[in-house]
Amino acid sequence: MSKTLDQIVEDLSALSVLDMSKLKTMLEDKWGVKAAAAAPMMMAAAPAAGGATAAAESTEFMVTLEKSADDKKIGVIKAVREVTGLGLKEAKELVDGAPKVLKPSCSKAEADDISKKIAAGGGQVTIKGL
Repeated sequence: MSKTLDQIVEDLSALSVLDMSKLKTMLEDKWGVKAAAAAPMMMAAAPAAGGATAAAESTEFMVTLEKSADDKKIGVIKAVREVTGLGLKEAKELVDGAPKVLKPSCSKAEADDISKKIAAGGGQVTIKGL
């Protein structure tokens, strides 16, 4: 079995970045999954390998709660509970421990929605493209 795995590693190591991207897409289609963690790395590597200078626009975003005003903490806790589905205790700990990640990966529309809800509650978030 390890000989087979060693051969697979050797075969994959010989692939170009473009071929790796095609392989990723083929595996996603075959298995019915999306390799979200690998996609940003491949997107970053592809322009360098191809010599393209245009940076790809992010499609996944991380939303981080930066801070909340002390007099607005209850509103922020309510907004965090709504956005994350956490219980009261967990949401309070997250708000008290800010800066904390609310959503490690989401779409731009969802990130904007979360930002609006937290801002309405009295908190401040940052949205970072992945």
